[in-house]
Amino acid sequence: QVQLVESGGRLVQAGGSLRLSCAASGRTFSTYTMAWFRQAPGKEREFVATISRSGDSTGYADPVKGRFTISRENAKNTVYLQMNSLKPEDTAVYYCAARMFGIATSTSAYGDWGQGTQVTVSS
Repeated sequence: QVQLVESGGRLVQAGGSLRLSCAASGRTFSTYTMAWFRQAPGKEREFVATISRSGDSTGYADPVKGRFTISRENAKNTVYLQMNSLKPEDTAVYYCAARMFGIATSTSAYGDWGQGTQVTVSS
C-alpha cells in the first residue's frame, strides 16, 4: 500500500497553466504504475493520464491530449501533471492513483488514492 498526497490545485484563468504534484510514501514508488483522474461536480470520476513504472510509457484521455503531460521522478517519489491551455471544463477535483500492475485507465483498476486537489478554471 502507498499513501498519496496531491498538491498544486488552485483557481486559474482559462488558457492558463498549472502543475499538479503527487507525493508518495514508501520506498517502492518505482514499482507502481501511476495515474491522474478527475471528478467534476455531479459527474463520475474519469481517467486523465497514466504513466508506467519507468516513465517510458504514457496514456491520455482524449479531452486532454496535447494539453496535459504526465511525468514522474522516482528518486523523489513524485508524479506530476502539467496542464496547459486550461479550459473551464477542466474544473474538477484531481486525484492521484497507484497500482502494482501495468497501465490501466479504469478507476476500478487502482487501489490506492490520494485525497484530491481542487482545480478551478474561470472563463
